[in-house]
Amino acid sequence: MAREIVHTSTAAKPPATYSQAVKAAGLVFVSGTAPADPATGQLVEGGAGAQTVQCLRNIQAILEAAGSGLEKAVSATVILADEEDFAAVNEEWLKWFPSDPPARQGAKLPVRIPGLKVSIAMIAEA
Repeated sequence: MAREIVHTSTAAKPPATYSQAVKAAGLVFVSGTAPADPATGQLVEGGAGAQTVQCLRNIQAILEAAGSGLEKAVSATVILADEEDFAAVNEEWLKWFPSDPPARQGAKLPVRIPGLKVSIAMIAEA
């Protein structure tokens, strides 16, 4: 079974230790994606809601580069720095997935990264 590394400059650049996504077995596995602006590499400001939007924009660009899209998302992991931001994340999430959302789980960010409030990983059909 072949696997393909997915990379696009229209999404935030990942750390050197992992790929933006890997396409394999008919699926696209998107790594935990930070809310960074692809043009500047800086985390967006404006709280967890704004960061959720940027994460989803980045994931959308990665999925499109893989020949997929958010409408093909089957699972997502939302990782929060602070559980108090859960409501703000959900508010934005519902705008992107108003019906038939992907399966989802949450986790707490295991390390503190200054300014990072949310990171999202996703699996979608290729």
